[in-house]
Amino acid sequence: MEFYQANKFDIEGVAQLFDLYRQFYEQPKNLTGAYKFIEERLSTEDSIIFVAKREGEYVGFAQLYPTYSSVSMKKVWILNDLFVMKDERQSGVAQQLLQLAIELCRQTDAKYLTLETAITNEKAQKLYEKNGFVRDTIFAHYELSFVSTDNKNL
Repeated sequence: MEFYQANKFDIEGVAQLFDLYRQFYEQPKNLTGAYKFIEERLSTEDSIIFVAKREGEYVGFAQLYPTYSSVSMKKVWILNDLFVMKDERQSGVAQQLLQLAIELCRQTDAKYLTLETAITNEKAQKLYEKNGFVRDTIFAHYELSFVSTDNKNL
């Protein structure tokens, strides 16, 4: 198994995983859009993407975005996407991708690593809790959507 930070040579492989990830969250298949999105993230360097490959095949990825905590005046990372192919689940791939994300936070002296997952995604919740993540009970999270409510876009 190979784990590393993605670069421009990984766009196609990551885009395929990203498209499957979006479908997991009930979005329509859109490989062209996924390719464009991942290409832009890597070319503008506004996210960090870690990939997992087994025998040359892409089997998982994690995508993180930087932001900042004004109160602490420190960097914060958002683990926005974590996906592993169905056949590779329960094999330690997600754990290793999560460890790479945690290490990135340590290396950049981040205040914290934050993430969210679907209430129904209990397997992911167990992984995060096993790694020390704690469900937020202090802050209420709000969202203002700019998408039609009949569209299931996230």
